[in-house]
Order: sequence, then structure tokens, then C-alpha cells
Amino acid sequence: MTNPLLEDTILPAFSSIKHEHIKVAVEKQLNENRQHLKSLLSTVNSHNWKNTIEPLAKQGDKLSRLWSPVGHINAVVNSKEFREQHDACLPLLSEYSSEFGQNKDLYKAYQQVAANNQLTAIQRKIIDDDLLDFRLAGVDLEENDQVRFREIKSRLSELGSQFSNHVLDATMAWSKHFTGKSGLEGLPDSALAAAEAAAKEKDQEGYLLTLDIPCYLAVMTYAKDIALRKKMYKAYSTRASDQQPEHSNWDNAPIIKETLALRHEMAELLGFKNYAEYSVAKKMAKDPKQVINFLEQLAGYSLEKGKQELEALTQYANQIDGVTELKPWDVAFYSEKLREQKYDISQEELRPWFPENQVLEGLFEITSRLYDVEIKERNDIDKWHEDVQFFDIYIVDKSNENQKIGSFYLDLYARSHKRGGAWMDSCRDRMLLSDEILQLPVAYLTCNFNAPIGDKQALFTHDEVVTLFHEFGHGLHHLMTQIDEIQVSGINGVAWDAVELPSQFMENFCYEKESLSLMARHVDTKEPLSERILQKLNDARQFQAAMQMLRQLEFSLFDFRLHLEYSASDENENSISKVLKSVRDQVSVLQPPEWNRFENGFSHIFAGGYAAGYYSYKWAEVLSADVWSYFEEQGIFNKKSGEHFLKEILSQGGSKEAMALFVNFRGREPSVEPLLVQQGISKNN
Repeated sequence: MTNPLLEDTILPAFSSIKHEHIKVAVEKQLNENRQHLKSLLSTVNSHNWKNTIEPLAKQGDKLSRLWSPVGHINAVVNSKEFREQHDACLPLLSEYSSEFGQNKDLYKAYQQVAANNQLTAIQRKIIDDDLLDFRLAGVDLEENDQVRFREIKSRLSELGSQFSNHVLDATMAWSKHFTGKSGLEGLPDSALAAAEAAAKEKDQEGYLLTLDIPCYLAVMTYAKDIALRKKMYKAYSTRASDQQPEHSNWDNAPIIKETLALRHEMAELLGFKNYAEYSVAKKMAKDPKQVINFLEQLAGYSLEKGKQELEALTQYANQIDGVTELKPWDVAFYSEKLREQKYDISQEELRPWFPENQVLEGLFEITSRLYDVEIKERNDIDKWHEDVQFFDIYIVDKSNENQKIGSFYLDLYARSHKRGGAWMDSCRDRMLLSDEILQLPVAYLTCNFNAPIGDKQALFTHDEVVTLFHEFGHGLHHLMTQIDEIQVSGINGVAWDAVELPSQFMENFCYEKESLSLMARHVDTKEPLSERILQKLNDARQFQAAMQMLRQLEFSLFDFRLHLEYSASDENENSISKVLKSVRDQVSVLQPPEWNRFENGFSHIFAGGYAAGYYSYKWAEVLSADVWSYFEEQGIFNKKSGEHFLKEILSQGGSKEAMALFVNFRGREPSVEPLLVQQGISKNN
């Protein structure tokens, strides 16, 4: 019986992958990689790029291509059996990674390659990055410390998966059933239709509310019943915590505590004072102090205006409903009403202008105009779910046949057993396998929007369109690379605090008349958005911008200070909540209730790659706003601007330092001013 994970296929055979295939395949591939490395080190005397770095990269890619569909399936069609096998492999993969990173003979081989003066600039960047990775993996540690380091890495891998599983299980465990529309007043038709479909899926009559993001946001934004909003808010903000006594085995608090302790210990083993120092070692930011100063600088610009925005919202709520003190479950509800009154524009009312087909067509046309590419759908591809779409992307060459440069899967809809949020991940990385064979990049683009009901196509809110464009920006960074060395192709080798630049850059096209005209057309009448609505959409972009900025700064400061200020001697159970309270006292304009356990669902830093790095969203937002200001100066569809961005940033991957790429594009280092102007936040506030 063949194992689909071990077959050398261009794309994964998703329908053939079963849970029993996983561990067998991983163990076999790891053994092959180990034997390959042993043979290489024993037979090669003089190490160079061709005989050492290239074959190791190809061997590493085999493991990546095997594990990619496993990790993805676990995220988008999760099952008990698949999860168990996935999680059983995490210690094996962690152990292999540590073995590789701590191999002193291999480290010496890389140092030998580094001594070669004939390396290209890209090869030099890769070797320098790899040598740093060896040091951060503990290659210089004594044997006992290396063993402990490997134990920590393995345990952290397990803890991250457990954290994510707890959040998913807690999300799926909660629901509220309504036999009729009574109690659901205010919810738009789209939300009611989705709730009705959710009930039918569970063989129930009426409507079923869940904590899936489209449902949760609809209730918080439109439900007139305050008690329902509070109930949903509490259920969502206490997921995987001690506030869910009926599911105490999903409490992430012990995982958070152990994770922080292990990260701190690991950083100290490597000679860093804390995990924040360790995290910054591979980022654009020079040191933790620069990060803190950056975040506090943005807070200083935003705090007074944020207070004014909250006061205006409170006055409005008091005016229409006699509310004297806003609660967290009131903010989205009254904000949407105030937005509608102030700008005569509603997210829900905009849905008919953003039908899925038209949005995708517009997105692809915008991409085509910027970079001379063509995107075509294919239907002969094996997929993990019937809702998934697949597209190829081609460079348009007027003199020759169009050249395919990559492909992507698109999984847009929320469903049970699918991780929440939106993300881009790699299925395949661009790599030159031989002189004749080029492996093209393939991306997973995943969102969680309401699925279409019946034979009607899905209708998106404008916020959802922004999310789609964001993830597509990540996808373009992965797909448009022209770098053949896998270590720095696409998003590989890109500093984490710069990786959001292409994604945040793409969001801007959701507000411009020229680009909106390509995707915003009424589903029935085909009429474009009127000039009045276009103007109001742009005016509304700055609505409560300071409050939104402060919310992101709260998350960023909490994450960074949590890792910066951690003390191994601090056994106080409340140390985490103390940091969170301190941050909120500093930058928040509205305090959540004591029972809020936001941190227990903060998957970005406890189950993702953003530990002591959540600030990257704001850091990269400065970069993207500055890049966008260049496009505004030149015209957003100016061919030379698109070519310039593609040449200097999008196609370059991690082949150069992020700051060097930015300076090559902009002609100077980044300025915070374009972001403050874009969001209507004055430096004088």
C-alpha cells in the first residue's frame, strides 16, 4: 500500500491522505534525512555551496513538502484521529530540528563554506542567516545544555499545539440555539441565514449561534439584545480558561505559564537576558528598547484622540439609549450605529456590492495591472474540501507564451473543525531543483467568511474584502519571488517584522476609487458604488482609528513586555495579569471586566510565530503606509511603480536585509508620518 505523503508529487494528494499515513511517513523521511546528512559529512572533505548547501536544501524541502499538507489539514478539516497523529509527530520533528541545528560538524562545514570568497551576495546572505540559526539553536552550548535545549524546544512545540487545540475545541463547544427569530432582533439577513444553515447542519430547527468569527462579529455589531451580546462576549473572551468550568481540561493558563518559563530558560541558555532579546535577534528592530520606544511613541500619538473617540461614542450611546457607561460588548454595536449616522454607511448594507465572484475578479485585475500577470482557475486539482478553489498565476509575456510562476489554493468559508482567523501558508516553495527543473511556489490562502446560502454566491462585507486582500498580499510575496534559492525565496528569510509589508500594502486598494470600481458592483443591478458612498467609505476609514491603534498597541506591548520582563523567580500566578493590567492602564481607553481571559486565546503568540513579535504588525504598517504614499504620488496603477515594487521588494524574498530592500525602493529609511496621516492621527495629540 503506497503512502501519499511519501510520493514525489507536484501537489499534495489531499483526498488520499489518511491519519494512519502521517507518523509512518514522517519517521521514514526523518531517517532518510539523517542518513543523507551522515553520508554527506563523512564523504565530503572540502565543503562548498554545490556539494553541501544545495543537497541539504533539497533534502530539507522533501520534509517540508511532506509536512505541509499534514499541518494544513489539521488546521482546516481537523479531526480527533488526524490531530492525534499530527501531534505525535511534533516531538519527532522538534528533535530532528535540534539535532540539525546543534550538529557541530555541520556547523564547521557551514563555516568552511562561509570562508569562500566566491559566494554570490544571495549565497552570502543565506550562509550568514544559517550561521546565526546555528547559534540560536544552541550549537555552541555544552552537551548537557544542548540536551536541555532540545527538551525545551520539543516541549514548546507540544504546548503550542495544545494551546491551539484548546482554543479550537472551546470555540466549537459553545453554541446557543433559538427556535425562532425572537431574541435575534437587529441581526442582518445574512447572519440569520448563516445561523439557520448552522442549525440545519446540526439537524436542528431555527437558528444556531456559534463563536465562529462571522457569527460572533454579527452578534456583537448588530444584536439589539444586550444580554445576548454580553453572553457572546463572555463566551468568546473566556475561551480555554478557568471561566469555562465545564471544560476545565481546556484551560490554557497552565500552558501559558509553562511556555513563558521555557522560553525564558531557552533564551538564557543562549546568553540572552530574556526571550524578547532572543526574538529580536533575527528582526529589523535592533534591540528590545527600540521596540518599546516605537510602541510607546505610537501610543503617545494616539491616546488623547482615542479618549476623545470613546467619549464621543459614549455620548452617542447616551443620546439614543440613555447609556451612561459603555461596556466592551456595547462598543461594536454603538460604533456601527454611529458610523452609519456619521457616514451614512454600513458594513452590512455594503454586502450586495461585494459579491464573491466580482471581488475575486477585481482582485485579480488589480494584480494584473500592477505586475502584468494573469490568474486562471483550475478544476482538476485534488482538494481537502469541496469549497476550495485553485488558481495558477502567469507572467504575461507579449512576445512569448505566458509563463506560469506559481499557484494557490483559496479556502474562503468558515466551517466546523476549521481553525478561526485568516492566514497564508506555504504548500511549496520556489526552488531550483536542477538546471532543467524549477519547483514553483504554491500557497494556501485561508479565510473564515460566511459561506453562500443555496445557489446564491457569497456576499462580503468591506472588512472581509480587506482581509482577503491582506492575505493575498502575503500570497503574492510568496508567489512572485524570482529567487531560486529556497532559503530566501518568497517569505523565507524575511525579517518577521517586515513580513506584513506586502499584505498591509494590498489593503489600500480596498479604499481607492480606481481599484474599487473593478470589484464593487451590485450583485443584482451591476451598478458600481456611487461617488457618495466611495467618499464616505474613505472618510470612514479613519473612524475610531486611534481606538483601533491603541487596541493593537495593547496586544503588542503585552506580548513584548510579557517576554521582556519575565523573571524565573516570579512564581506569582498573577504575574501575567499584572503585566496585562499595567499595559491596559498605559494604553487602553476602555477596561474589560475582571473575568476577561483574552490571553488564553492569544494564539498568535502562544501557538503561532509572533512570540515577542506581535509588534511586527505595527512596525510593518509603518513600512506599508510609506510604500503606499509612493504609489499615491505616482498613481496607484502607474506601471513603473508596480514594476519598481515588484523588482525591489516583492520578488526579492529574503535575499537582502529588509531595511536594504526598503531603502532600495523608497530611496530612504521609513518614516512614521505616512501612517499617522493615513489614520488621521496627529503627532501633536
